[in-house]
Amino acid sequence: MKRYLLLSDGTVYEGKALGAEGTTVGEVVFNTGMTGYQEILTDPSYAGQIVLLTYPLIGNYGINDDDFESDRLQPTGLIVREAAEVPSNWRATKSLDQFLKERNTVAIQGLDTRAITKHIRSGGVSMGVISSDLNAARERLAQAQAYDETDFVQSVTTASAYKWGRLGKISLAEPDEPDRLRLAVLDCGLKYNILRRFYKAGCNSIVFPATTSAEEILSWKPDGILLSPGPGDPARLEPVIKTVRDLLGKRPMFGICLGNQLLCHAIGGETFKLKFGHRGANHPVKDLLSGKVTITSQNHGYAVDPLSLEGTGAEVTQINLNDGTVEGIQVREARASSIQYHPEAAPGPWDSRPYFSEFVDLMAKQRAGTL
Repeated sequence: MKRYLLLSDGTVYEGKALGAEGTTVGEVVFNTGMTGYQEILTDPSYAGQIVLLTYPLIGNYGINDDDFESDRLQPTGLIVREAAEVPSNWRATKSLDQFLKERNTVAIQGLDTRAITKHIRSGGVSMGVISSDLNAARERLAQAQAYDETDFVQSVTTASAYKWGRLGKISLAEPDEPDRLRLAVLDCGLKYNILRRFYKAGCNSIVFPATTSAEEILSWKPDGILLSPGPGDPARLEPVIKTVRDLLGKRPMFGICLGNQLLCHAIGGETFKLKFGHRGANHPVKDLLSGKVTITSQNHGYAVDPLSLEGTGAEVTQINLNDGTVEGIQVREARASSIQYHPEAAPGPWDSRPYFSEFVDLMAKQRAGTL
């Protein structure tokens, strides 16, 4: 069956059906990673977006029960060059097409994804629609709200607080495992692998909805506070920014991706939208404090304005070597730092995993009273 991709500038691409039937709309973005499509499809940061995967063959190792980054499929749609019909991997339980149909997600294959990527790189990201009916696609696009006008955090944050244990989510009523640090996580679009990494580093994590007040978070007496990744424009999240501002200086704080941008806004800085964002697993970042260069996994469409940080007490600590954008900041007096990329790297390289242990060391000092 024919299926179409319609972009907001009127460009139409014709391909073949993949996944569920229907019509879907979202901001069309591309990811250059060669693997990790299951993690990408369950990453809350992609809420409201149609994801184009630039690697030509997607689905060859199928879908398994272990590599989920949230409890649901997050993008509104998927674009691939070719979807493997018969996956080959000992962990695979189903094909990509089966997974998309089960999760009622509309997708398209058979397109020249390289040409679409070049189109986005030249003109910037835009809204788009996937449908088997071009007239329906045009109507849906005309009615769609712009991506930047929507607060997606409210749709991806946890509905209620929970703890994270060795096997995953557990009730708040469960006692903490002994001799472990307590980490409070403000969930704006959290990936499970972040919790897994902190658990392995010795933390009991308590995950709070993005609407939780600073007072409630502090009442749990955490040793540190994590600001999670998430989707959308950080400037729209004023209530969350206020919470971050109220938490600043009370405990060591670490922000990841959207968390980096929220920390920036909380101290008076600003962010701006990138032309086509950073999405992939091979972005070089330089740490200005150590001089070390790491290859990082990234997924974001906004960046911190370095000029806006002047006079805020923040120091830019890391930069992207591709375009010079801010990849990390530090607010020494508030014991707060953040990075723009994903140290949990799911998918991606493990170069930046040491940042987990560095933050855990700060938490240990907080508990010992030596900070």
